Amino acid sequence: MSTDTGHAAIVHWRRSIWNGARCEPVLLTLRPDGLQMQDRSLATVLRADPHSVTGRLTRLGTLLLTIDGRRYALVGRAASLSPAPSTDQQRALANAGHGSPQPAAAGGAVDQVFNGGAGARMRDWHARLAAAGARLT
Repeated sequence: MSTDTGHAAIVHWRRSIWNGARCEPVLLTLRPDGLQMQDRSLATVLRADPHSVTGRLTRLGTLLLTIDGRRYALVGRAASLSPAPSTDQQRALANAGHGSPQPAAAGGAVDQVFNGGAGARMRDWHARLAAAGARLT
């Protein structure tokens, strides 16, 4: 992994393309010891060595990760029907400390206006995971 001590953020796991209520907030944490994703109750959804992660970033800003044969579609912004991050997730995020600065640029004007900067957030995760050894295109 890079000299980065880690990063944590709440992103959204698109479990269904069609059902916005199934776009769930997850706490995504990248540390020197690995990548971890936790659901609203802070149960661990996945824990992996970044070197075992493959994937790509779509043109629309969805980070598609494959870990142990399972695909995860992560986006930087929830659907209107999606549940909000839980208090436990927000508390865990605050306690995690980011360890590294937020991305230098928030993204282009179109991303900011129409997507709330979600594309830039996922490009940042793509870069961080690649630096940690994930095989991303």
